[in-house]
Amino acid sequence: MKKRIVVAALVAVGLGGCALGPEFKTPAAPATAGDSYTSSPLSQQTASAPGPGGASQQFALGQEIPAQWWTLFSSPALDQLIRSALENNPSMAAAEATLRQAQENYNAQAGSLVYPSVSGQLGGGRQKTSVTTAGSAAGVYNVYNASVNVAYTPDVFGATRRTLEGAQAAIDYQRFQVEATYLTLSANVVTTAIQEASLRAQLRATREVLDALTKQQNVIEKQFEYGAIPRTTLLSQRNQVAQINATIAPLEKSLAAARHQLSVLAGKLPGEGGMPEFSLESLTLPQQLPVSLPSALVRQRPDIRASEEQLHQASANIGVATAAQYPQFSLTASYGASAATFGKLFEPETTAWSLLAGVTQPIFNGGALSAKRRAAEAAYDAAAAQYRSTVLTAFQNVADTLRALEADAAALKSQAEAEALAKETLDLAQEQYKLGGISYLSLLDAQRSYQQTHVSLVQAQAARYADTAALFQALGGGWWNRANGAPAAATVSTAPQYGKNQ
Repeated sequence: MKKRIVVAALVAVGLGGCALGPEFKTPAAPATAGDSYTSSPLSQQTASAPGPGGASQQFALGQEIPAQWWTLFSSPALDQLIRSALENNPSMAAAEATLRQAQENYNAQAGSLVYPSVSGQLGGGRQKTSVTTAGSAAGVYNVYNASVNVAYTPDVFGATRRTLEGAQAAIDYQRFQVEATYLTLSANVVTTAIQEASLRAQLRATREVLDALTKQQNVIEKQFEYGAIPRTTLLSQRNQVAQINATIAPLEKSLAAARHQLSVLAGKLPGEGGMPEFSLESLTLPQQLPVSLPSALVRQRPDIRASEEQLHQASANIGVATAAQYPQFSLTASYGASAATFGKLFEPETTAWSLLAGVTQPIFNGGALSAKRRAAEAAYDAAAAQYRSTVLTAFQNVADTLRALEADAAALKSQAEAEALAKETLDLAQEQYKLGGISYLSLLDAQRSYQQTHVSLVQAQAARYADTAALFQALGGGWWNRANGAPAAATVSTAPQYGKNQ
């Protein structure tokens, strides 16, 4: 890091040159109607329903998001799994390694562009001259030489400064890519754990229904043996049991896939043990939902910040292309000696030195330099459009998630009511059927209705947990609130922000 500070001092002060091209300014946050992400205001709180995931949630506008937002689900197993994933997931390791690569690329460019290049040469040879060489006789003799050569290109028009500015933007881009990987990985662990919990609850609900129908079938089997009911009734019941039983295998398959996915996210092979099991009852639905102000979202989303750094790099490239159209200055110097014997190589009479200064001005290149500058400007326009697209998508993510939180809370409330009514209807239908008050078809309809609403209730409960995780992800995940401002990566650039105005 000290090296970069020296680089900045040389570029900004020691060289004393100007930097051509635009000075990059951070894009302003988009104007929004008040503090709302949506066209109509949000409710102060969502609907509530009994059972897991049914608590009412309140939106806290402007409240800060905790860096470890997943701890709000109050699951030690989930917290430990995410910590393991952040330490062992290869995608996280790859992102951090790419950041280190960008930092070293900066160092390499700074070393070759900012500092003078110094090279030393020491050589010896044996040669023979011909008699035709003017003023000399034919003969064989030795030649020894030693020299130190220095070359330096002053950054008069800012080509070096803009090049390093672009390299710094590349570092910052990758830093936010690390944050994006961190956020995506933690969110994927949470949503996959919720999916596992949902599938486990769906399996349990389906097996409960299957158990009840199997008991009902045993009664119908005996009724058929005694000739109390026709065979069609027995076949209908068997068909109903078989249909529900057929849904268990796909659920088990999906549950196994979710477990395997969790293992891979944690950096483990699917066959390794020690993975926790999740259920909806083991997760607590956060009741206070922090919602960042729209004006703050563009500084919080890692994908927006990464897109901004791409825009910054494109701006710096315009300066590089502009500086290439101006004169290029160079300074070279050498000091050395040449002698016939190695012992005389360092005597005063064998020394020689040179000091040269030069300037190169492009005169005619077929319009290549102007075309390169226009190409750099077009690349900047493309990066600006991509930045705006990223911002629009981010705001859409938040708006969609907020509406989903409201809608899915209301859907869960309705689904809970429907499931309770279906259960009451089924219990009543079973009693009436035993007493001969209704036909078997009526009982069958009640069974089907309860089975569908029971599984749908579990899915609606899981949706609320998933919506909550999606909100934290859409708002950026709170990485800026990490302890001491520490980044997700082990190493972070602290190089000066060349040409960037906040």
